[in-house]
Amino acid sequence: SDEIKVESTPSLALMYGLSAGHGIKHFGQGALLIMIPSIRATLGLSDVAIGGISSAQSISSGIANIPAGILTDMFRKKVAWILFASMIMVGSGYLLISISPVYWVLLVGVVIVGFGTSMWHAPAFGTLAARYPRRRGFAMAAHLTGAQVGNTTSPLIVGFLLAGTIGSWVVFGGIEWRWLAAFISVPMILTALVVVSRFKTAGAESTGSITLGAYFASAKRLLSNRGVLGMALLGAMRGAVHNSFQVFLVIYMREELGYSNTYVGLHIALITMAGIISTPIMGNLSDRVGRRPVISFAMTAMTVLLFLFLQFDSGIPMMILIAVLGLFFFSVMPIINAAAMDMIDKGSEGSGTALMFAGGSIIGSLTPIVAGIINQSNGFQGVVIFAGAMATIGAVLSLILPMAKRESASP
Repeated sequence: SDEIKVESTPSLALMYGLSAGHGIKHFGQGALLIMIPSIRATLGLSDVAIGGISSAQSISSGIANIPAGILTDMFRKKVAWILFASMIMVGSGYLLISISPVYWVLLVGVVIVGFGTSMWHAPAFGTLAARYPRRRGFAMAAHLTGAQVGNTTSPLIVGFLLAGTIGSWVVFGGIEWRWLAAFISVPMILTALVVVSRFKTAGAESTGSITLGAYFASAKRLLSNRGVLGMALLGAMRGAVHNSFQVFLVIYMREELGYSNTYVGLHIALITMAGIISTPIMGNLSDRVGRRPVISFAMTAMTVLLFLFLQFDSGIPMMILIAVLGLFFFSVMPIINAAAMDMIDKGSEGSGTALMFAGGSIIGSLTPIVAGIINQSNGFQGVVIFAGAMATIGAVLSLILPMAKRESASP
């Protein structure tokens, strides 16, 4: 038992350290959304340009999965350096955003941030899975909890710092978005330095690395797996709904309803706050009753709730609706991923999945530009109908796409 204690201490330190790093990364990832109305006002951006910011971030995030998967599998004992590169990119992207004189420079900064945020996942998840073979579920849950904490605190803190107010109480004059972007780069760069100095043992448990040829061979096999392709498409639909709706919800609350940045941040935090509760419950339920019932229920609920925004478009009813929508918005994503993993041959999970979901996220990320065109001509209600229509397609797909049959639950 003494031996177990000695071995478990570094493992726990690595798990909690990576989870904390994941939370800081998601704090940076979510900050941009709350800054968008301020950026729009300064640079005089159209709705289509705003959609372009969201699309650029999503496309670069999707593409980043490919090199992240390759590098993680080819250099398994250099994982700390890949995580270092991830956080340095997020930090440097925010520095570029802070000094951007025109839209196109801002967009380059957004692309760097998007690329950096996705570079984290393959090395972190792969390391936790290898280090914790018997407690994999717990390690993944801890890592996801870190992300949810980052997603929830980011809009609250960033909204408050931009506004400088809590309700009618003026605390200070607020921080200009350029300064805030520069400040956000500091914890990202510090986290990069901590990761590379403290987590050098990450990946040490790996037995070997694969060649570039073997990586692409496993990816090629997956391209003929209809089940995985179907889940990538379903994941893309969920991402399309999320990316299109959330960015224009922020614009609507700030510009149409006249909410302060603090109040906008509170509403966005409600989406992820609700997900902290529902994600483990829905994940556990999908293990017991199967993936399809849970995914279909979540996608159908999302569809109904989105269309309700046509009726409840302000005040307390809208706030409650946002919180309830949050129960399903994020929590269905890991279950779709799990459904794909159920259909992947053992040994090809990491590399192939990175490629598959890169494709899915790129498809799903083109829709915010369409949402921008709709918002320009039909307003937020048009965006609600567009997002609701995509959620409807997702709900139908969840009923007809092939999924692996659930094995009998062990007693």
